Amino acid sequence: MIRAKPLPHYLVQRYHGWRATTYAESQAWYRRLAAEGQRPRAMVISCCDSRVHVTSIFGAEQGEFFIHRNIANLVPLHEPDGHQHGTSAAVEYAVTALKVAHIIVMGHSLCGGVKGCYEMCSGRAPELEKTTSFVGRWMDILRPGFENLPETDDATRITELEYEAVRTSLRNLMTFPFVEEAVEKGTLSLHGLHNDIAEGSLAALDAETDRFVAV
Repeated sequence: MIRAKPLPHYLVQRYHGWRATTYAESQAWYRRLAAEGQRPRAMVISCCDSRVHVTSIFGAEQGEFFIHRNIANLVPLHEPDGHQHGTSAAVEYAVTALKVAHIIVMGHSLCGGVKGCYEMCSGRAPELEKTTSFVGRWMDILRPGFENLPETDDATRITELEYEAVRTSLRNLMTFPFVEEAVEKGTLSLHGLHNDIAEGSLAALDAETDRFVAV
């Protein structure tokens, strides 16, 4: 049996406010999107964290970005095992069906998923080691990055692991044959970003130095 309740009143009010203002002012654009379909130029893979607002950061309108969100903005390895892979399916659709020209992996500061991975790998989060933990098994994707962290304080190491989450996703994207082919043909480019929530700053991964530099 499906168990669903009515929307909270504040969300209903916000919807009606949006319908009367934003939608009403751009009704022709919304109808064009519906009639012509989506043609985003870029896919963005970002974290589920509610503080990361990709469209606001880039001032994007509806139809500009194909957005996929998951815990810690991770992309797994290409594993065509016949099982259900939400992130891999989104990447496949973006590259093979939508023909996006860019895939942007956006990490961020104070990422709960990355911190959980750090705690798990440090032996401080036994609950994430359980086979029943969806978060723990998902964060196994980042586990190898923990081994290469510099010997310094925890806060700095966690930030470095946030950067490594972006690098890991970029490396794993290249294990998808259709991504590798598009990159080699020059029809697709990959980008790594890190957003500092408190400062509102954005840093991009420089492939030559393997460091994140301010945008």
